[in-house]
Amino acid sequence: MKTNVKALVVGGGAVGTSIAYHLAKAGWKDVMLLERDELTSGSTWHAAGLLPLFNMSFATTHIHKYSVDFYKSLEAETGLNAGFAVVGNLRMAQTDERMDEYMLYASTAETCDVPYQWLTPDEIKERWPLIRTDDLKGALYHHTDGYINPADVTQAMAKGARQHGAVIERKWQADAFHWTGSAWEVTCTKMVEKGGNLVASDEQIVITAEHVVTASGNHAQTTAKKLGIKIPAIPVEHQFIVMDQDPALVEYRKNGGAEHPVVRDADAQSYVREERGGWILGVYEKNAPAVFEYGVPDSFRADLFPLDLERIEDQYMAMIHRVPSCEDSGLKDDFNGPICYTPDGNPLVGPAPGLRNMWLAEGFSFGITAAGGTGYYLAQMMVEGEAEIDMASLDPKRYGDWMTTEFAARKNEECYDHVYILHHPDEERPACRPLRTSPAYDRQAARGAQFGWVNGWERPNYYAPMGFNDHDARSFRRGGWWQYAVDEAKAIREGVGLVDATAFTKHIVKGPGATAFLDWFTTNKLPRVGRINLTYALTAHGTTRTEYTIVRLSEDEYYLVSAGAWTEYDADYLRKAIEDKEPEFGRIDCQNVTTQWGVFAIAGPKSRDVLNAVIKDAEPETALSNKRFPWLSAKKIELGMCPVNAIRVAYTGELGWELHHPIEMQNYLFDLLEKAGEPHGMKLVGARAQNWLRMEKSYRAFGTELGRDATPLEADLPRFVDLSKDFHGKAEMEAKGIRAKCVTLLIDGPDDADPWGREALYHGETRTGRLTSGGYSVAFGTSIGMGYVKPEHAVVGTKLQVKMLDKLWNCEIVEDSPYDPANATIRKDA
Repeated sequence: MKTNVKALVVGGGAVGTSIAYHLAKAGWKDVMLLERDELTSGSTWHAAGLLPLFNMSFATTHIHKYSVDFYKSLEAETGLNAGFAVVGNLRMAQTDERMDEYMLYASTAETCDVPYQWLTPDEIKERWPLIRTDDLKGALYHHTDGYINPADVTQAMAKGARQHGAVIERKWQADAFHWTGSAWEVTCTKMVEKGGNLVASDEQIVITAEHVVTASGNHAQTTAKKLGIKIPAIPVEHQFIVMDQDPALVEYRKNGGAEHPVVRDADAQSYVREERGGWILGVYEKNAPAVFEYGVPDSFRADLFPLDLERIEDQYMAMIHRVPSCEDSGLKDDFNGPICYTPDGNPLVGPAPGLRNMWLAEGFSFGITAAGGTGYYLAQMMVEGEAEIDMASLDPKRYGDWMTTEFAARKNEECYDHVYILHHPDEERPACRPLRTSPAYDRQAARGAQFGWVNGWERPNYYAPMGFNDHDARSFRRGGWWQYAVDEAKAIREGVGLVDATAFTKHIVKGPGATAFLDWFTTNKLPRVGRINLTYALTAHGTTRTEYTIVRLSEDEYYLVSAGAWTEYDADYLRKAIEDKEPEFGRIDCQNVTTQWGVFAIAGPKSRDVLNAVIKDAEPETALSNKRFPWLSAKKIELGMCPVNAIRVAYTGELGWELHHPIEMQNYLFDLLEKAGEPHGMKLVGARAQNWLRMEKSYRAFGTELGRDATPLEADLPRFVDLSKDFHGKAEMEAKGIRAKCVTLLIDGPDDADPWGREALYHGETRTGRLTSGGYSVAFGTSIGMGYVKPEHAVVGTKLQVKMLDKLWNCEIVEDSPYDPANATIRKDA
C-alpha cells in the first residue's frame, strides 16, 4: 500500500470516486482514494439516483449538466453500464406562479446550454395517459436527464479512476491529519468486521499527501472535528417508498408505452418514477429531522431509519391523486436514510478555511446529480488553480466562525422541507433568525424594516407599514414590496436616505510590509493618506477574487472594506496571501474588525444638510465642503458625541458619505441622524433600492458582475487597474484578453416584472450572454440590468433582447453610468 501520494481522497461514495477519477484523468499521478467501509456504503447506496438538471444556481446548473453528459460517456470508456435511464424529467405546475418559477429557471438554463421543452396538460396526457392533468397549468420537460443506478455509476467511475492510475483502498479510515508545512500526514486505521460492526484494528499507517480531499458524506461532522474547522453539513432523514406493481402501468408498457419520465409534482412536495412495473414515491415533507449532529455512530453502516408514514401521508395521497391507477398498489419496500444538507442547499466545494492543500467536497443533498461535475470542476481548481466557472457560491468559507451545530441542523431541516417550495428570487427563509443583529435592529424593525439575511446578519431589504407580510409579498414578478423600494430609491435620488451597511466586511492591514504587500496584492494604485481607492485582488488566473475599497489611514496602515456576504471568504484569502509574502515584504498585521464598526450610508442631494446639523467642528459650515472633504477621501469627524470615520463615497451614485462608527454607539448615532433628517424628509432605505440605484451608475457587485470567471478588464474596469505596476495575477489577466464584456442595459420589459439577473441575452437569434443583475430604474422609469455579452456586441447603442417570462423583450446597451455619467451630483459642493 502506498504511503506517499500526490492527492488523497477520503470517502468512497459517488462524489469521492468522481474526484479521484477526474484528478487522475487530469494527469496527477499517485492519486489514492480511501473508503472506511465499502464503496457506496454511505448515502450513495440508498439514493434514488435522480439526475435533475433543474437548479436556480448558475454554478450548480453547470455541475449538474456536466454530470448528466459525463455519465452517458462512462460505459464507452470503462465497459461498465452506469445504469442511466434517459427517460427525461417532467416538472409539473399546478399554479400560474409555479409556471413563473419555471420560466425564470428556463432562461437560466439557456445560459448554461441546458435543453428543455414546454408541455401543456393535454400534451402530457397524450404522452403519458396514466398521469392526471386536469388541475395542471403545464410542465417543464427536460428530455435529456432521468435517473441512474447510484452503485453502478460509482463503480464505473471507480473503474475509470483505476484505468487512469488511481488507487482505491477500502476498509481504511482516516483518523488524524497533520500539516507539516509542505504536506499532510494522514494517520489511517485498518477497519475490520466484528460482530456485524465495523471496528478499528490495531493496524495503522501514515500516508503523506501533498493534497487531501474530504468527501465524507454523512461523516462530515467527524471530519470537521479532526480538521479543527466547522462544516455546516449535517444529514436529514429522507424517505422514499417502492410500491408493488401497478396493473395499469404494466399494461401500458406491455402495449408499447414509453417509460414515464421522472414525474415531479413540486406543489405536492414529491417525485415519482417507474420501478419494475410499480412506482417509487420520494418526498420532501415537513418535520424531517436532522440526524448525526455530532457524528455518525460507529454502529451505523449501510443502515436505515424506521419509516414514518404519518409524516408523508399528504404526499402519498397526492401521488394517488396524480397517478390514480396506483391506489391499489401495495407497499413493497421503504427507505428512510440520512442525506447530507447544508443551510442553503448548495454543497461545500473548495479550499478548507484556514488550511493549506485541504479541499472539501461535503454537504451534497443531490450527490448523484452533482458528483460528476464536482469532480470535474474541483479537479480544475486543484490541478490548474481555478475552475472555468465561478465556484464561489459553493465555497466552504461562505459560512464563518459564527456558525454553530444548532444553526446548521435547524437550517438544514428547513432547507430539506423547502426543496419544493416556490423559490422566489426575493425569498427569505425564517429559521434561526434573527441571529446576528446590529444594535439598531430593534429600531429598524419598529419602523417597518423587512429584513434580509446576509452572512447571518439581519439587513433591511426595504421598509413597509407595520403589519406588512413580506412572505405574501414575494413574487417572480414585481412583488408587493416593489413600490416601497421605488419610493426609497426616489428618496435618495431626490432628497436623502439612510442605509444600514453594517454587514460590510472590514479589515485593518498595517505594518512595515503592508504597503508593499497591498501594492502587489491589488490592481489599482494605492491611495494617498486620507484618500480611498476602489481596487481588486485577483486569483492566480487573473480573474477577480475580491473587490476592496481601501482607505489609507497612515503610511503603513490601511482600512479595507469588502462585501458583507463574503467575510470569511475574503479573510482567508487575505490571511494566506500575507503569510506567503511576509518573508518578502516584512511584518504585516491583519485584523478582522467587521463586528467592531457599524456603518450607515447617508446619500442624496440633502445628505450634506442633514450632517451639517449634527457635525461638531470649529467651522461646521465648511467641514463637509469639497475643499475640506473632497470626493473619494476619508476623514475623522464627530457627529454629536459619536466619533466617525467618514468616507465620501456612495454606492448609490449620489452625494453621500459612509459613516463608520463604533458599534456600541450605533443607536446613539441612529437617533441623532433620524432627528436631524426629519426636517429634510430623510427616508430609511433598504438594500433592494440601493441595488437598483447602483445599477443606474453601473457599479459592479461582487458575486454578480465580479467573480472568478471574469477579469476586471472583462468587467470593463480598466480605470481601477494600474498596468504600470506588477501585481498578483497581472500576466494571467492580460493573457486572457476580453472573452466577454460587462455592459449596462435599459430594458423595455413587461409591465409587471423586472429581470432578476439570471436571464439570457440574445442578439438576433444568437445567444450573446446573460444578465448578472436586474431590477428597476427610477431615473429612467424602466427595467435595468447588467450582464456580460460577447465583445463584438458590447457597444453602446447595440439592440439586444432579454428572455423574461418565456418571451424576448427589447433592450439596449447604454453608456456606463447612464445616470449622471459626469458624476456631477456625487461631486456637488456645499
